[in-house]
Amino acid sequence: MTATLTAPRLAVLSRPDTLLLRLTWFIALTALPLMVAYGLDDRMFQGDGIWLKPLKFHLALVVYTGTLALFGMLLPEGSLASRRWRLYLGLVAACILAELAWIDGAAALGTASHFNTTGLGSALYPLMGLAAIILTSLSLAMGLLFWRERQDALHLSIALGLILTFVLTVPVAGTLANNPGHLVGTPVTGARFPFFGWSAEVGDLRLPHFLATHAMHAVPLAGLTGNRTAVWATAAGFTALVGWCLARALQGLSPF
Repeated sequence: MTATLTAPRLAVLSRPDTLLLRLTWFIALTALPLMVAYGLDDRMFQGDGIWLKPLKFHLALVVYTGTLALFGMLLPEGSLASRRWRLYLGLVAACILAELAWIDGAAALGTASHFNTTGLGSALYPLMGLAAIILTSLSLAMGLLFWRERQDALHLSIALGLILTFVLTVPVAGTLANNPGHLVGTPVTGARFPFFGWSAEVGDLRLPHFLATHAMHAVPLAGLTGNRTAVWATAAGFTALVGWCLARALQGLSPF
């Protein structure tokens, strides 16, 4: 017998959530002056242009909120319309804006946003950690909505991807936040991965953190096959990959 794959069911798209769309556009547009600053301001911080980190955060959050807005269109109409959901989305949006103000402001002042335990930074760092958990919880909340709609492989894959984004990101981010820095070990040559900047010679906790936040993109790809077994296998494999990269980083070892 020849095995066949069932194409994913085509869903009727709901209207995009207005708040998520506006938030995505706002994050993207406020990155434009940062690009100008990156080109004009030659200050360096830890080996990179001082505005590079804020730009990366804007990009990451555009991808995050934009993806959630897109996925939300696959939920039944009105799924995010209740008063409780609007209040919750407003809280998430406030946390995202607070994170951006913190990171952009630190760059403007020429100081560290993360691992800053001096002066005002010592008070803001744990508060921003709480804000990060709240904004990441949106992936869990929407994942649970998709879990109720998991009749097909696509909805199942989105549910698992969103839930894993929260389940994997929070402990990895907590490990990262409780470390003196993102590196485990002392680099000698300074070899790094292009663009991402991860260390290629010692453990770097940013890599498992990056992977954990992108479970929401990796796992749903398996849903396009229409095969539920492939979805579960991908979710398990991706979880193992994040765990392996975290273990390697904690041992002070590069993953490759």
